[in-house]
Amino acid sequence: MVSVPRSRMLPSGKPRPRYDQESVLAVAAEVFTERGYDGTSMEHLSRASGLSKSSIYHHVEGKEQLLRLALERALDPLLASLDADDVTTGRAVDRLQHLVRRDVEILADRLPYVTLLLRVHGNTKTERWALDQRRRFDRAVARLVQEAIDEGDVRSDVDARTTAHLMFGIVNSIIEWYRPGRDSSPAALADQITSMVLDGIRT
Repeated sequence: MVSVPRSRMLPSGKPRPRYDQESVLAVAAEVFTERGYDGTSMEHLSRASGLSKSSIYHHVEGKEQLLRLALERALDPLLASLDADDVTTGRAVDRLQHLVRRDVEILADRLPYVTLLLRVHGNTKTERWALDQRRRFDRAVARLVQEAIDEGDVRSDVDARTTAHLMFGIVNSIIEWYRPGRDSSPAALADQITSMVLDGIRT
């Protein structure tokens, strides 16, 4: 039986887990969401991960970088979805449908990171950057809704900006109840939400 060096042991006597940057980010996203960024210290992250603070610093420069990297895990695919071929070509209502579907799947796949994104308040430079990116996304959706109105595929009595907020308010509400592996698959969930959201605004 191979013995574990004392330096690799937790106070409980169990082996200290080995982490890479992705694993540290996953822990950080959960702790930031639970405690809030301002209420989280490196000591909290150390306890949650089972890593020493010096081991965490081996992967990142500090708490702010952890937050930035965790938020990028949510924002990068969401912003990339705006440039996908099926969201940039064709009739606007079809592009809107593809966008909603894609973003439901992203949310389901990256649930801890999107949850963190939706809980930031703008108290730090990184949080303000994330909020700016969210507003950029919201503006793009509103423009797409307006194009669909102008093309006659979405009701003309709805306001594009309000509709965009309502649509993605429904999508974002998934973080409150969706549990991977227990609820519908991401694809089935995307079908349900896309149908519900778009059927209410089509002409």
